[in-house]
Amino acid sequence: MSRPGDYLELVRAPAVLTVLGDSVAGGAAAGRSLTGRRALMPLASACLYAGGMALNDYADRDLDAVERPERPIPSGRISARNALTAASALTAAGLGLCAAAGGRGALAVGVPLAVSIWTYDLAAKNHALPGAVSMGTCRALDVLMGAGAGHIKPALGAAGIMGGHTAAVTLLSRGEVNGTDAATASGAAVTTGVLAALVAAGSAGPPARTLAVLGAAAAYALRCAPAQIRAARNPAAGNALSATKAGIRAMVPLQAALAVRHGHPAAAGALIGVDIIGRIIRSRPRGRRVSES
Repeated sequence: MSRPGDYLELVRAPAVLTVLGDSVAGGAAAGRSLTGRRALMPLASACLYAGGMALNDYADRDLDAVERPERPIPSGRISARNALTAASALTAAGLGLCAAAGGRGALAVGVPLAVSIWTYDLAAKNHALPGAVSMGTCRALDVLMGAGAGHIKPALGAAGIMGGHTAAVTLLSRGEVNGTDAATASGAAVTTGVLAALVAAGSAGPPARTLAVLGAAAAYALRCAPAQIRAARNPAAGNALSATKAGIRAMVPLQAALAVRHGHPAAAGALIGVDIIGRIIRSRPRGRRVSES
């Protein structure tokens, strides 16, 4: 019988924290706070992401039996059927929460997001560049879901930044088992620098806000660029895996930078709290850790 911990591993529970800030950043960019029912939007993102992770392992079950036999499906802790059921249920829950949080305007983005997630897991991820673009699109749509269909335009910049970061991390993640190459890792590092500069360039406003945006953009770059540079110098599998994890973890500081850039320091503060929770989870004894990638 599967244990709850097996399902937490299936959905990459620690990494779920990295999507909570997507809708926060999108709402901030569109001038819409996540108050009232809209506070459910991050939970919608979390369910859709977790469903995508379960579906990812369902689709990769044969490959994982060779490369990652310790994962829940190939190890026999969760059946392929139950993993697919979990993916379907979490996707349905995510869309339900999306509807409750933002009505038709949110669903107009949430449904294409769900379709994009399933398309990535079942088809696009088998191809390097299309897979990276597909995953980046998923993250961008998650940001836009926080804005809502009627408020897309002002959130496009934030969506593009989150999507660009995600695409670079996705390309790098393909080298977790057999190693990456210097060009891919270098491209990820350059992307990090460009995105940090774009965030900082939009920091016009009161001096305090400008300093906060610059600090948050620097925190984002420092979270992932060093590991990406190490992978560029030595593109071995271990360095690619470390750079991938760093890129995943850097998403929360990037979301916080976007929130404060658009005048929502309280939302940025909440995301800093999410980041601290993630650090606490990752500090648990190694034997109890759950994979993020």
